[in-house]
Amino acid sequence: MLHTRPSFVSIACASLIAILLATPLRADEVKAGDLVITQAWSRATPGGAKTGGGYLTIENNGSSPDRLIGGSADIAAKVEMHEMSMKNGVMTMRPLDKGLTIEPGKTVKLAPGGYHLMMMDLKGPLKQGDKVPVTLEFEKAGKVQVSLDVQGVGAQGPGGAAKMDMKKMPSDMKM
Repeated sequence: MLHTRPSFVSIACASLIAILLATPLRADEVKAGDLVITQAWSRATPGGAKTGGGYLTIENNGSSPDRLIGGSADIAAKVEMHEMSMKNGVMTMRPLDKGLTIEPGKTVKLAPGGYHLMMMDLKGPLKQGDKVPVTLEFEKAGKVQVSLDVQGVGAQGPGGAAKMDMKKMPSDMKM
């Protein structure tokens, strides 16, 4: 007996294929020469804050290094590359005066607690849901426009994920 109704499995597979084809593999991917820049984001800032951080991932698909040497944004008087690190229990932050090298075949992630863009003398707050245009300047790839997706104040990544405080979570939601 031949069934003319499509099975649940075939409908589910067709739906999954349609979703995958309609969804970009890497949203907001920016290519500049041999560099691929993804996951550009920032955290929201309180109203009076004068600094904000910018985070992103830079992949070098070329055969020679490139260096992130500067940046600019209309929302800030200055954009610098900084490194945050822990030494002997003390957190330190310093500007990377010579820029940040991206070696060939490597990926560098700018993230909270490590390398990051420091936007200084903000002209206004960074608000969750906004997109902040930033121009990055590379030694070889030149000037590259990216847009930072502003996440919540405590976000730990581009999806807005924040650390969960289990103590503040309602008891019926704890695992």
